[in-house]
Amino acid sequence: MAALSGSSVCLRDSACQLPLPVSTRCYKRRSAKWRSPQAAIIPNFHLPMRSFEVKNRTSPEDIKSLRLITAIKTPYLPDGRFDLEAYDASVNMQIVNGAEGVIVGGTTGEGQLMSWDEHIMLIGHTVNCFGGSIKVIGNTGSNSTREAIHATEQGFAVGMHAALHINPYYGKTSVEGLVSHFDSVLPMGPTIIYNVPSRTGQDIPPRVIHSVAQSPNLAGVKECVGNDRVEQYTEKGIVVWSGNDDQCHDARWNHGATGVISVTSNLVPGLMRKLMFEGKDPALNSKLMPLIDWLFQEPNPIALNTALAQLGVVRPVFRLPYVPLPLPKRVEFVNLVKSIGRENFVGEKDVEVLDDDDFILVGRY
Repeated sequence: MAALSGSSVCLRDSACQLPLPVSTRCYKRRSAKWRSPQAAIIPNFHLPMRSFEVKNRTSPEDIKSLRLITAIKTPYLPDGRFDLEAYDASVNMQIVNGAEGVIVGGTTGEGQLMSWDEHIMLIGHTVNCFGGSIKVIGNTGSNSTREAIHATEQGFAVGMHAALHINPYYGKTSVEGLVSHFDSVLPMGPTIIYNVPSRTGQDIPPRVIHSVAQSPNLAGVKECVGNDRVEQYTEKGIVVWSGNDDQCHDARWNHGATGVISVTSNLVPGLMRKLMFEGKDPALNSKLMPLIDWLFQEPNPIALNTALAQLGVVRPVFRLPYVPLPLPKRVEFVNLVKSIGRENFVGEKDVEVLDDDDFILVGRY
């Protein structure tokens, strides 16, 4: 032990006698003052976003002009993984039928059931395959500001054109907290704020929107409170998309909304485009209302998932806790398709009533 101890002392002494590196001696002679990196001292200096890469970058003005945005459904394989073949076919059907944008991983796309890795992968996949033909808006919102910042950085890094941000849910926060939350993500790129109190448990009051509207990156608001609120914003020059399919016709033509972020367009994109592009059409709106009512009899996307499975465009696989509508409601959908016309719906197979045993419910994936 004594020998070892002496050896260690000898090593320490030797180290002390080593000459200092030239760069270190020069640094000391200059007495230079250390300066912190810019990222440490400039607020909202997000390093992952400091790139001169312009692929798929867009401006808020490009997003503001979109009239039909589909909240796209995410289909699954029997083991619960993404069915990217069916997903690609669904997005392509939206493009062919005139949708101008898709929300990836939103409520309808079941982003709430995805890991963040799945979330960002699907956004990047959509951009890579379709970013030149349709605007890709990634749902990167969270009730955690830290998560929302990180996911939004990643979403823009993989090329999404805009972000969709919900207000913090469950834990909620104050009005000042809402402003601070949105101010933390707005500098990264074009942003749509999503107000849906029925899901978050908290309305985003107009004073919050008026405050964050000072940011040039606010593209607009997806508003689910109703058309009075829609008009309150549009009169102030704030772009609004109706978040309620049953109100979107009147929102568009009577209350100044730019368009709709739609669930129903997953099924009948051509008719929804006509509703948003071709002027007032109360007859078409009335024709679609039974389908819209059917879609929202249970929390979205339960009915939509059931409908797409019966149309044969996705496998009848549900990630729990979602389960298909009961048999009488599945029969009702088949009758709705016949009434509206099968040619107006996505897919090419005949619509059919699926049995309970046809559905696969996945709890672990």
